[in-house]
Amino acid sequence: MSDLEAELRKAVRGDVGFDVTSRALVTMDASNYRRVPVGVVAPRDAQDVAAVLEVCRAHGVPVVARGGGTSIAGQATGTGVVLDFTRYMNRLVALDAGARTAVVQPGLVLDRLQEAAAPHGLRFGPDPSTHSRCTLGGMIGNNSCGSHSVAWGTTADNVRELDVLTARGQPLRLGQGWAGAPDGLRALAEGELARLRTGFPELPRRISGYALDALLPERGADVARSFCGSEGTLGVLTEAVVSLVEAPRARALAVLGYADEGAAAESAAGLLPYGPLTVEGMAADLVRSAAELPRGGAWLFVETGGESAGEARARAETIVRAADVVDARVVTDGAAQRALWRIREDASGTATRMPDGTEAWPGWEDCAVPPARLGAYLRDFRALLTAHGLRGAPYGHFGDGCIHVRIDFDLLTEAGVGRFRRFSEELADLVVAYGGSLSGEHGDGQARAELLPRMYGDETVALFERVKAVWDPDDLLNPGMLVRPAPLDSGLRFAVLPREPVDVAFGYPGDGGDFTAAVRRCVGVAKCRTTTASGPAVMCPSYRATGEERHSTRGRARLLHEMLAGEVVTDGWRSEEVREALDLCLSCKGCRSDCPVEVDMATYKAEFLHHHYAGRRRPAAHYSMGRLPVWLRWVSRTRTAPLVNALAGVRPLAWVAKRVGGIAVERDIPRLAGETFSRWWRGRGPGGGSGDLVVLWPDTFTEHLSPSVGRAAVRVLEAAGLRVALPPTLRMRGRPVGDGRSRSAAALLTARRGRVCCGLTYVSTGQLDHARVVLRRTLDLMEPVLDTDAPVVVLEPSCAAALRSDLPELLHDDPRAARLAARVLTFAETLERHAPGWRPPRLDRPAVGQTHCHQHAVLGDTADRGLREAAGLDGELTGGCCGLAGNFGFEEGHFEVSATCAEEQLLPSVRAADPSAVVLADGFSCRTQLEQLAGVRGRHLAEVLAEGLDEGLDGPRER
Repeated sequence: MSDLEAELRKAVRGDVGFDVTSRALVTMDASNYRRVPVGVVAPRDAQDVAAVLEVCRAHGVPVVARGGGTSIAGQATGTGVVLDFTRYMNRLVALDAGARTAVVQPGLVLDRLQEAAAPHGLRFGPDPSTHSRCTLGGMIGNNSCGSHSVAWGTTADNVRELDVLTARGQPLRLGQGWAGAPDGLRALAEGELARLRTGFPELPRRISGYALDALLPERGADVARSFCGSEGTLGVLTEAVVSLVEAPRARALAVLGYADEGAAAESAAGLLPYGPLTVEGMAADLVRSAAELPRGGAWLFVETGGESAGEARARAETIVRAADVVDARVVTDGAAQRALWRIREDASGTATRMPDGTEAWPGWEDCAVPPARLGAYLRDFRALLTAHGLRGAPYGHFGDGCIHVRIDFDLLTEAGVGRFRRFSEELADLVVAYGGSLSGEHGDGQARAELLPRMYGDETVALFERVKAVWDPDDLLNPGMLVRPAPLDSGLRFAVLPREPVDVAFGYPGDGGDFTAAVRRCVGVAKCRTTTASGPAVMCPSYRATGEERHSTRGRARLLHEMLAGEVVTDGWRSEEVREALDLCLSCKGCRSDCPVEVDMATYKAEFLHHHYAGRRRPAAHYSMGRLPVWLRWVSRTRTAPLVNALAGVRPLAWVAKRVGGIAVERDIPRLAGETFSRWWRGRGPGGGSGDLVVLWPDTFTEHLSPSVGRAAVRVLEAAGLRVALPPTLRMRGRPVGDGRSRSAAALLTARRGRVCCGLTYVSTGQLDHARVVLRRTLDLMEPVLDTDAPVVVLEPSCAAALRSDLPELLHDDPRAARLAARVLTFAETLERHAPGWRPPRLDRPAVGQTHCHQHAVLGDTADRGLREAAGLDGELTGGCCGLAGNFGFEEGHFEVSATCAEEQLLPSVRAADPSAVVLADGFSCRTQLEQLAGVRGRHLAEVLAEGLDEGLDGPRER
């Protein structure tokens, strides 16, 4: 392999990676399978691809082409050299609006093509749910379809010409009329015309096998079309000419509710004569919340188009009238349509968990039957599941008869894998009995290719092998796929994972306390690989900043998987490769909410750092910023904040302090408050309010860095009629006496003073032993509060998120942790629940800013939206992450990524805002980033409302 690597580095201008990280990142796609490559090459052009093929052929090493790595049947993995087209060969070469064509490279992400075509009123027809990260090369390799296939067909229907290199390096330009056919293909096909005319089922979603019937003379002898769906086994695509279709000027979405999925399936085919753009189906067991959906147990998403919104709506309403539905909803608003489509698109990840949390897996992800027979097929499919003691949640392209489903296979035990095989064989027979295709969209890969003789017969499968030999006589390209396939139950990615639970610190309640199960959550759908954050989404800022797979949520999960496996990553918790990949994780928690399977990389990072540095010296930043509460309390006790601020203002001294503390030299050290929030509280005198008691949490940032936020919150909460208190600062050592509430005099004399702390800085730096000590002390202090029904108001979103999620997960053995977590409310939630009759001051100003990433991921912002609306603060806050993210943006080596994250959405929105706009930033990190990078003062919502109160703008207190 060292000779192979050396020759590739000499021959290729692109990147060659034989290192641990490069290989570990591509051992899996979105399937059940795992194959370890010897290396990865990111070619810069077709010349590089030809060089790789020549070197690998000389060494007898297979070559596998890979796009976004979202394939669900295993065809994007390999044991040889993997070609990664996403890094360099990802351009839109040309777009001809008049001819309605585009020339694309294989690594171009579909959404980038759609964005370029949209200004011309055009689009590429096929659109899989992974459109934000799947590539055109992968779509051609799998003959992908998507939700609009009832209108615009499959990828093969939209391909004109393909530039391909054969395994022996021959460049071919594939097209109609035998254009580009390799030597021997025409003779082979013309000798099998009868088989090509009778041996291939006629249905809209026949993706299985090679599309040899496209070579028939009556179909134009279309070599390009026959190449689509060959899964990288015949040649390597280097460029493609694809057709574009006219996009409707307006769209409407009819969501049709049915009693169950059988009724929805039986109705789907009857809607096709009305010319819909989509007929998508899904059942209630895939929906986290049906609040936005019409009544029913299953739904069809039927999209219509028109020259105007009225025309599109009229067509949708015609379909509603023609459908026998329980309930229906027609939506023309674009934002509302996108929200509904997200429910459907997220099903590919949501389906990996059953409603009770049980894992479910692909394998029979996308078989298809004639649409008119879909209802009957689904009933038999359900019966087969029951007979095998399995469960699944079908969904998919009902209008094309194509069903996606994840099934709760047990792929960890020998008995479970045996049942997986038996079920697969019986289901293949069922699909064939209905005249269907084993694959209706994602290809056969390893998951289904072994069963192709059941669909096509041995002679047609033998013909596939002969065709493969014409294109690739050396069997160099993606061996083990489609022809002479590996067994469907071999090479399962779970087989290498440890069988016994790994000793960990967090409780992982959603995974039964099993860290391995938590890592298994990532199934590879790669929603984290999107290059733009749409709407309020956050995940994954570091990937968008770097464009590198290892800095995506999926990439990090893959490295953790390989760390547990111990074959590629061999150093376990001490792995430097894993540490480097996690280093640029901002711990924004965006994946916790935006990932369809709720991977929580922030927690996994904290867990890893805890073990990685156990008994070892940590980075300086872990001591300087990880233990920030300690240093700030010391400054407060000694009342040396003015001195610290003065010293930080001396450039040479600040430079030395930053170097010693592991802080980025580009950063300014934030100024400490001259008076802490608690000290102000003690000197303010009696408070107001006679309503509910609320306990205001003095988090580290509010206490020492932004006490103005705390003062403003007190002002607003009391104006709303609430009684405000701070948490206790005495921790009793003795046991309660008498009624259980009083304490002995000795206990009072020996009580220790303390301050509550959420432990955030310790958790984010993986100092979990320290975090547990701090959190237990906090629970001791908070016991008197837990004996009341008072809520705990936390102003800093990251601290609120730590108390809601990290606290009960880290102290899972302490029931007090869950009790405190349940009490935590944000500022807006407190006003909504405990002062529902209060009206905030009317400010009537535009608002810009960014929803805090932890608020988005853990807390939710519904109450904040309502409070802003009531105050007349108009405008949507952006998504994404500010990039500072607590200690992340201050750490040495992180400044560039931190600034790039801020420039994605936050800073552009602030620069473009009206001069009168209020800049909202509830998080201290967000405010600091705005100040240091844009010279803009962001304010907590409490500060803005308090200012309104002080100006006498508050309206009536009661509704």
